[in-house]
Amino acid sequence: MKELPVIEVLLAGNPNSGKTSLFNELVGANRKVGNFAGVTVEKVEGSVVYKNYLIRFVDLPGTYSLSAYSPEEMVARNYIIGHSADLIIQVLDSTNIERNLLFTTQLMELGKNFIIAFNIYDEMTRKGIKADITQLEKLLGTAVIPTSSRLKTGITELFDKIIEFYEKKLQLSKKFNYPEFIEERIIKLSGIINSDKELSESYSTYWLSVKLLEQDTEVYKLLKERTVWMKVFPYLTEINKEISNYYKEEADLILNENRLAFAKGAFKETVNLSNLKSRNFTDVLDYLLINRITGIPVFLFFMWATFQLVFQLGEYPVNWLQHAFDWLAEGISSSINNEMVKSVVADGIISGVGGVLAFLPNILLLFLALAIMEGTGYMARAAFVIDKVMHTFGLHGKSAISLITGLGCSIPAFMSTRTLKSQRDRLTTMFIIPFMSCGAKLPVYILIIGAFFPAKIAGTVLFAVYMTGILLALLSAKLLKTTLMRGESEPFVMELPPYRLPSPKSLLFQMWNKATMYLKKAATLILLASVLVWLASNFPKSHKIELFYNYEIQQVINNEHLTNQEKTSLIKSLSAKENSLQFQNSIIGRLGKLIEPVIKPLGFDWRIGISLITGFAAKELVVSSMATIYSIGDSDTENNLSLQQKLKNNYPLKTALSLLMFVLIYVPCVAATAMFHKEAGKIKYTAFYFFFTMTLAWLLSFLTYQLL
Repeated sequence: MKELPVIEVLLAGNPNSGKTSLFNELVGANRKVGNFAGVTVEKVEGSVVYKNYLIRFVDLPGTYSLSAYSPEEMVARNYIIGHSADLIIQVLDSTNIERNLLFTTQLMELGKNFIIAFNIYDEMTRKGIKADITQLEKLLGTAVIPTSSRLKTGITELFDKIIEFYEKKLQLSKKFNYPEFIEERIIKLSGIINSDKELSESYSTYWLSVKLLEQDTEVYKLLKERTVWMKVFPYLTEINKEISNYYKEEADLILNENRLAFAKGAFKETVNLSNLKSRNFTDVLDYLLINRITGIPVFLFFMWATFQLVFQLGEYPVNWLQHAFDWLAEGISSSINNEMVKSVVADGIISGVGGVLAFLPNILLLFLALAIMEGTGYMARAAFVIDKVMHTFGLHGKSAISLITGLGCSIPAFMSTRTLKSQRDRLTTMFIIPFMSCGAKLPVYILIIGAFFPAKIAGTVLFAVYMTGILLALLSAKLLKTTLMRGESEPFVMELPPYRLPSPKSLLFQMWNKATMYLKKAATLILLASVLVWLASNFPKSHKIELFYNYEIQQVINNEHLTNQEKTSLIKSLSAKENSLQFQNSIIGRLGKLIEPVIKPLGFDWRIGISLITGFAAKELVVSSMATIYSIGDSDTENNLSLQQKLKNNYPLKTALSLLMFVLIYVPCVAATAMFHKEAGKIKYTAFYFFFTMTLAWLLSFLTYQLL
């Protein structure tokens, strides 16, 4: 079969431009998710065959500019600049044309081929906005194609234009230029850089010149390492002075003013707002959702409703999965004769991995709710509402975004603090992110809450746990900002995107992505940990205990005064006692007994202590470790009980509440801690982060247990 020619296309654009929804329509189900090389930023690719071409799309993270600050923006910028794709598609939000055109001017400076997907066109029309597409194409020097992911319009036209660019090898002429005084100097500086052959083959020297005038730190680093810098630096210093003297302003301000002027001019010349509806749906909803009186109550209601959904709707599939794993364990146990193999499979693997996988429906429901809030535009409103509260506690408004990100995972939450310019604000935010309950803690909460609370109030209890975390985060921020991290927070402006109905395809894709990641973790880390916990729970074996109980069992067998039923009952009881003693003699048992004095004031025994220790690797392991430990350490009367029933039989309610408090606060997993250290940069900050979370977890758990 003849191999098809490959066309590589990058999708770039501002956040909230509908880029990912358009990507999903372009590639359908033919997509794969990974990470960009060297970073934990998500990379989504997809391929589709169209008119005998294999078109490969890469959906880049949203960015407002090629002057990047956040990890996502840096990835998008580096990929656009350093990747030799055949075409770039700028996904432009047609309801916010002027701002999006700023990014267009920066693509023009790169000198790479690009076309514009004039996206969300249906919403633009509904708002009464009219745009002269033909005139806009003339001004920008490239194709502008109206598209709508919701109505699936413009998709075919987009494919046809991609192929046309590829077959005709079209080259765009740059329509955007700076004033002649600046343009001459940029071109001359570009000519000097061009003498470095390697640089000129890898980058647009015009773009490098512009970035040098903007004092872009990454471009400065790039050129300072090369010999051409000896020629570039004197001339760069000279033209900076010339521009500053001529315009009475710094070069970077002049460049940005010209971009803004071009975007504004193109907008004015091509867009007609005379029929714009004065009050739209977004305005009406925002009056309710970000109102200073109703905003917080509405946010709290949505959070409460989310956790009710997680518990009430998730209860049924969770029960089905738990019964399915119990049935699987029984079936495998009955078919394996070797006792050790039977135990490692049933008590180790199935109990450990199955104990975590049973809560997959709850995880999916939580991420579905978060995806809906983000896709509709409410998540930005939630951050805006919380922003007002954050300032009361001494934090920057952008910290709210990092904290909300922490509800999904602490790793991207730590990374997102890069957008905070103040080092004090960054560190304060990073210190309190652990109090935001990540998705990995959810199975632990559901296990404990499901064991000790009736289903009708379980969602409310879960809501209370999450709200406790938020309150602790804010109080800790206030404490840190008035002691170790004193300093004023900088002002903050947050963009509020229009409300949109999220694409069902996009929501399902996000759910599938989360499910895949969860299943991969279950098939690797949790499986390995479950086997290790089983091994540590079964070895070493005490020969003395074994000999003693073998003798006792033999005595029962030889006792002629007992009936067969009495013998069976006594043998089971003796075997259970032997298992319990062997379990306490194992590595896990000894380690548990060693730490028990430290955790006993919290209402915990050694079994809970061991489970919490495994939680340092991944919070889901708290559940799998408990499942494995209780399967191996079962008494005869507990063999057929669920893990939740065993917990309820062994501990009082105040121990459950103390455990919820400890899991909520104590240090996140190893991967998140490593990311914290990478972002904080100093071992003293990481040591304080560990000490702060662990000490607070112990103190508040102690108070919870002792005062109830």
